[in-house]
Amino acid sequence: MAGKLRITLVNSVIGRPESQRVTVKTLGLKKINQVVECEDTPQIRGMINKVSHLVKVEEC
Repeated sequence: MAGKLRITLVNSVIGRPESQRVTVKTLGLKKINQVVECEDTPQIRGMINKVSHLVKVEEC
């Protein structure tokens, strides 16, 4: 798991539980369609699983 991930926020966090809002913010996402690149680690994968319905993930 030594690759990179491209994470895109595709749905709004409005009306979502606070824990999901914090997770999206921790991933570095603030606006819809914003893209961040992160290392592929178990911690990042866990955050992605928690908000999988809000983000789109691609491997780089």
